[in-house]
Amino acid sequence: MNPSVIRMSPPARRLLSCALASCLAVAGVPVLAQSTGATIRGQVTADSAPAAQARITATNLATGLVRSVQSSDSGTYALAGLPPGTYRVDVVAAGQRSSRDITVQVGQAATVDLGVDGVGGSATAADTTLDTVQVTAQAPIETKTSEIATYITPRQIQALPQGTRNFLAFADTVPGMVFEQNPANGSTKLRGGVQSANNVNVYIDGVGQKNYVTQGGITGQDASRGNPFPQLAIGEYKVITSNYKAEYDQISSAAVTAVTRSGGNDFSGSFFWDYTNQDWRTARESEKNGVGKTRSGEKQYGAAFGGPIVKDKAHFFVTYEAKEYNAPQDLKPGEGRDGEDLPAPWRDQLGATATPFKEDLYFGKLDWSLDEANLLELTYKRREESEIGNVGGQSARSYGTDTGVTEDRYDLRWQYSSSNWLNDAHLTYEKAFWTKAPVNYGNGRVLTDGSGDEGKQIYRIGAGEGGLQDKGQKGWSFQNDTTFFGWEGHTLKFGVKYKQVDLDTIEQQPYNPQFYYDIHQGGTVPYFVRFGSAAAGTDGGAVTSRNRQLGLYLQDDWEVNERLTLNLGLRWDYEKTPSYLDYRTAPDVLAALASVDTDAGAAPGQTYAQTLARGGIDIERYISTGHNRKPFKDAIQPRLGFSYDLSGDERLVLFGGAGRSYDRNLFDYLQLERSKASFPTRRFHINAPGHACAVGGDCLDWDPRLLDRAYLMSLIDSGEAGREVWMFDNRLKTPYSDQFSLGLRNSFAMGGVDWNGSATVQHTRYKDGLLIARGNRYGDGGAYAPNGSPWSAPGLPGLGALIVASNGFESRNTALLLSLDKPYTASSRWNLNLAYTLTDAKQNIHEKDPVYGWYFQQGTWYGGAWAPRHRLVASGFTDLPWGMSVAGKLTLASTIKRWDIDGTAAYGGYERPHAWKPDGTLGFKQFDLSLTKTWDTGSDLKLKMRADVLNVFDWTNWGGYGINWADGAINSWDQYATRTFKLSFGLDW
Repeated sequence: MNPSVIRMSPPARRLLSCALASCLAVAGVPVLAQSTGATIRGQVTADSAPAAQARITATNLATGLVRSVQSSDSGTYALAGLPPGTYRVDVVAAGQRSSRDITVQVGQAATVDLGVDGVGGSATAADTTLDTVQVTAQAPIETKTSEIATYITPRQIQALPQGTRNFLAFADTVPGMVFEQNPANGSTKLRGGVQSANNVNVYIDGVGQKNYVTQGGITGQDASRGNPFPQLAIGEYKVITSNYKAEYDQISSAAVTAVTRSGGNDFSGSFFWDYTNQDWRTARESEKNGVGKTRSGEKQYGAAFGGPIVKDKAHFFVTYEAKEYNAPQDLKPGEGRDGEDLPAPWRDQLGATATPFKEDLYFGKLDWSLDEANLLELTYKRREESEIGNVGGQSARSYGTDTGVTEDRYDLRWQYSSSNWLNDAHLTYEKAFWTKAPVNYGNGRVLTDGSGDEGKQIYRIGAGEGGLQDKGQKGWSFQNDTTFFGWEGHTLKFGVKYKQVDLDTIEQQPYNPQFYYDIHQGGTVPYFVRFGSAAAGTDGGAVTSRNRQLGLYLQDDWEVNERLTLNLGLRWDYEKTPSYLDYRTAPDVLAALASVDTDAGAAPGQTYAQTLARGGIDIERYISTGHNRKPFKDAIQPRLGFSYDLSGDERLVLFGGAGRSYDRNLFDYLQLERSKASFPTRRFHINAPGHACAVGGDCLDWDPRLLDRAYLMSLIDSGEAGREVWMFDNRLKTPYSDQFSLGLRNSFAMGGVDWNGSATVQHTRYKDGLLIARGNRYGDGGAYAPNGSPWSAPGLPGLGALIVASNGFESRNTALLLSLDKPYTASSRWNLNLAYTLTDAKQNIHEKDPVYGWYFQQGTWYGGAWAPRHRLVASGFTDLPWGMSVAGKLTLASTIKRWDIDGTAAYGGYERPHAWKPDGTLGFKQFDLSLTKTWDTGSDLKLKMRADVLNVFDWTNWGGYGINWADGAINSWDQYATRTFKLSFGLDW
């Protein structure tokens, strides 16, 4: 019988109270980090009978870490909280001793049954072998779990081809996961299901890396091509796409839990360098027809070193990695135009260009095993990067932005273990900031088709609108996780996390004035200008919030019998965001809402607030007094799972689960209510050819002095065009997902080798996502006028556009997840992994970015949710003679249903979202290959050379499409990598 997996009690609030009381009661008692620590469990038998009080000891072969327990009266045992690695497991029972080596992975629960047959003499610590002891154990493959989880092994990380040393790229081999690399700027993100990258969380050594301010899911990954962590420092990791247990917080899609490497009892190290340039890749479409290749290059290098400070007791590990990129970018006019259509002054910035990027990553770790019960670890990570972004497509290099990331993270960890308890405590500090500034200061120039103020944009040059931004988080946290094994058949887990973190944003956007030019008027005189400036008496776009977070959970992994295991858990999270709670709606906004609506559709004396009510907006829910907003307190999350061993030997297991998981609202959106009010966007129409307006108020005569920012500023008081007004729902909730799954996991032999397969049906409903929509309404309450768009509806009288935010975004996804894996073993030295995902999804916003719903209509659903219906990833590697090995990865995905706005009469003259698909069956196809040669020098030093070929068959893949609704022609841009050769050199010792 195994101690196993989850438990929970009926009334949620009562159990929550118990969890809190338990956590407080055992403040000085042992605890466990379930997310990274591995467990070796099973039963010891002597002469086919349970062996009570047997001594089981696990010794880490690399570090000398020792853990020991005694078996229970029924012979069961559990060695928990083990750092992943290879252990010698010794058992002393019935006077006999034996040992075997077991390798366990991150967060794995490996079942190893130990048997003693026969009668022998006494055993002492000096005994090494006793022939009468027979040890039998199943292969330590975790099949008896309700989690939908897949392990990424060190061998996969080392062998599989990749274009970037981002360790998260290998999660792409897991059904339901997508690792995205934006072809326009090289930025990378990890997505689970059809939810955005914002909804994932990555846990390093049990500590979440969540980004509280900007997008990307984890700190530093908002529009960055940098890596979140040095790959050399990652030992291995696990990807959980659903059914994660109660210890996982601030997440609603996928969880990645990784463990860092440690130094061992032997000094060891490694060095790598890889390189490619424009001569080692085929031409992009934009570089053909005699144009020539844009000069580009990618260089990555780094080193790691570790070893003992005191053998078997204390060790160190340090690593450094760097990336230097100069990435090609395609520049091409939009709206179906080509270079000849542009006015002469705009043409010299067409063609292809390249953008530089530099990143430095540092990591260090000290571990000290004070004794068999106590382990201390101290880790530090530093990340620095800079790049030129916002270049490509319709944005020339001069229009770019200078983006930077800095991040520091400290983690002091204490782990205590005893026979029935395990304690894992973390004291952490983090400081992570993302900055952005224009490459050039001055005036931006935007060429449009002349329709509307900002029109449909064709090309952008001059000083970009990226603005001045500085956004990040800093603060400390304490988390403590506890596991108790003393209750037969149960593994009780409970934990608490408290965090104090300051969230800071400075957003002055657009800082550079943006002048709009009509292509039909020659593009010489602007007809509209937009710029930002600080409002009098305010902080000018700066917002700070001192947030507090609290999380509690309780879980029971209950082995009901030898076949059935229940995972029953409950979690509760709470966060207080003062900048949102204390905000007060400005008096001029209240006055505008109370003013009479002069639109033709309004009734006599009808106020704008009454107009909004006719349009379905109860504006009272958005008016804040500074006292009528409360933190969300209902984030109660039951998480239930089960597994049933159909075969009795853990080779055929039925599993499933249902649960709720709350994420969080990004502060980058919450702060807009304040920053837009303190650094408003100013707008002036210009009396220009083809765009006549009555001079006065927000209309100006053309004057070259308008190109001077100082002169523009001087006009604000005399002719201000108002400002955008952002209003958030006073009853804002935290977004969450409800997850349901049912699957079958099978381990079987085929062709003389062992295989592991699984088939799972997964259903996820994401609700209460933040929805930012236009509040402008016509007098009759409608958002759309005949032959018009929501952009034409009148805004707040005397001010400007009204933007409202509420919990309106939803998505639904049902997926079939199939996987088949043949593990690499010492006797069968090859690996094959197949991951297939069938997706049926929809969401109630047509945009790919699931926050801004500018064309949102209640009750409307959009199929596809910007995800491929079919996706297959096949990967594998094998050893070859002469110290060589080869690895490959094939990725195929069907075309994605896309939704865009069509304003032509062909669809009734309204601007409405319409669906379309590019031609072809496959929307993405790529095959990558790597070949490695290792030379054994006869010493501890090994030399490695590796060649990677990305996109071997040079398939053309497009990352973006545009459609000209007038003639149905599809325009393409943002091309993914063409066939690229990379050469790597490495040393290991």
